[in-house]
Amino acid sequence: MRLTGAWEVHPGSAARRERSIASLARARFRRSSAVRAGVFAVALIVVAEGAVLLLAPREEGIPPADVAEGEFLDAGQVERAVSYRDGQRLLLLFGLGLQVVAVGALAVGRPRAARRALERAARRPLLGAAAAGVVVVAVAELAALPTSIAAHERAVDAGISTQSLGPWLGDQARGLAISAAIAALGAVALAALIRRHPRRWWIPGTAAVVGFGAAMTLLSPILIAPRFNDFEELPEGSALRDDVLELGRRAGVDVGEVYRVDASRRATSLNAYVAGLGPTKRVVLYDTLIDDAERPELESVVAHELGHVAHSDIPRGITFAALVAPLGLLLVRELSTGLGRRAGAEPGTPAAIPALFLAIAVVSFAVNIAGNQLSRKVEASADAFALRITDDPRALIGLQTRLAERNLSDPDPPAIARVLFGTHPTTLERIGSALAWERGER
Repeated sequence: MRLTGAWEVHPGSAARRERSIASLARARFRRSSAVRAGVFAVALIVVAEGAVLLLAPREEGIPPADVAEGEFLDAGQVERAVSYRDGQRLLLLFGLGLQVVAVGALAVGRPRAARRALERAARRPLLGAAAAGVVVVAVAELAALPTSIAAHERAVDAGISTQSLGPWLGDQARGLAISAAIAALGAVALAALIRRHPRRWWIPGTAAVVGFGAAMTLLSPILIAPRFNDFEELPEGSALRDDVLELGRRAGVDVGEVYRVDASRRATSLNAYVAGLGPTKRVVLYDTLIDDAERPELESVVAHELGHVAHSDIPRGITFAALVAPLGLLLVRELSTGLGRRAGAEPGTPAAIPALFLAIAVVSFAVNIAGNQLSRKVEASADAFALRITDDPRALIGLQTRLAERNLSDPDPPAIARVLFGTHPTTLERIGSALAWERGER
């Protein structure tokens, strides 16, 4: 018989003690990670709100006069618009929820077959990360596809979309292919940075995020947008191009190029926008706007877009991203690490990519709430610029009325919708600003 000294520990007791120590270590790590995430989240909110104040345009928007819906908009039209937009918002929120659930399941290692596949992909880490990025984007898009189809069919029924389901699905597939390629490159870059700099990857990551945003702004008008629409540069000597260039001269703005886009192949909505940087800078006018808007209304739209050029609003957006990216990526690091460890995924491995992408999506959504505040200020400033250049408030009022009718815009959406998704002042606010200008309340 073997005698055991008092100092000796039974193997079962030792194993239990090791498990207990490991459990305590994991609990301590989760608590410390949660504390860091909370600190970074608060700091990110402060920095984002500070960036909104810092980057707000010097030329402020015009405080709107009070306007009742019935003064300029038909009551039946407003009721129809509110019903349509409420339904679209619900579908959007439901679709986002489905995407969070689907990607969240991947992030915590469900289903098991997906977890095993991601673990096997670790044999070739960078190639596996690329594949994981593609899978995450595909799963997210497929999860929201039913709500996206429902939203599209409602748009067709409302007379906003002119696309049948087949061509629309073709556009979705083309967009998914582009998103998957970007996700694959992003996953490889992030995995490589995390493997090389496990705790400080957010520093080069910030430079990568800002550089990618600038590159996409520069290249999107010539590489991505033409995949979906045909763009026609307005020829020299055309009356419309001359009018746009004359507005630019009056505004002291280098217009760049002026393009017409065949938006009518997909929708009946009216719009225009500014895109690009440097050699790719351009003003793009929807063909529906050119064909259907009155000339004073079209000039009001163009003057508004020239306001974005005059105020350097595209670089302003890139600067906002540069200011919030460091803390945003620190928060992503804590959220993704904590979520990934629940599935046993080490940072920088393919199995950790779903948690990383989910964290990026959540943080981006939160940051966009502050970004939308800045966007609303920017758009109000561009409206003020247009009024100063054209001195035609009735054209702006007519334009906003026409846009509300054609686009089925909710003229006064709920406050929560404005906070979460509102990038422009409301229709009533924009009409009110034009009325204030007309009355001399500047």
